[in-house]
Amino acid sequence: MNKAEAYRLLIADVYELAGASRRTSEDVARRTGQTVARWHVLSVLSEPSTVAGAARRLGLSRQSVHRVCGDLVREGLLESQDNPDHQTSPLLRLTSAGGAIPAELVRESDVERSRLLTRTHITMDELESTRTIVRTLITALDNQ
Repeated sequence: MNKAEAYRLLIADVYELAGASRRTSEDVARRTGQTVARWHVLSVLSEPSTVAGAARRLGLSRQSVHRVCGDLVREGLLESQDNPDHQTSPLLRLTSAGGAIPAELVRESDVERSRLLTRTHITMDELESTRTIVRTLITALDNQ
């Protein structure tokens, strides 16, 4: 096997891991009355951003993020504020109620993740090393 093949297999495994992790996240979100889409949007808006900025960070279409944001604004979980850099693209920020949801979801998710990591015997050093490799690849791809 050469490096290109090893890289291709790594990416396939990362996609599979992301899918499996998303399924467990969907279970956690559902138990708390949320969806993963709402969780992601609320998390990315822990710092005020526009819909377009949130969509870029999430790697999703602006339209899909806009729809979720609209729902969250109507429910009082996000609020819109003037954007000094762009008159027609307001900044969205979490309300106190909106900020409580990601924290609750992370607490619930951490319980699930801790069980998984205990079961697999993966060490902190292994996790950190793997993350370093993945972040290095992301940076290299972003700088092409």
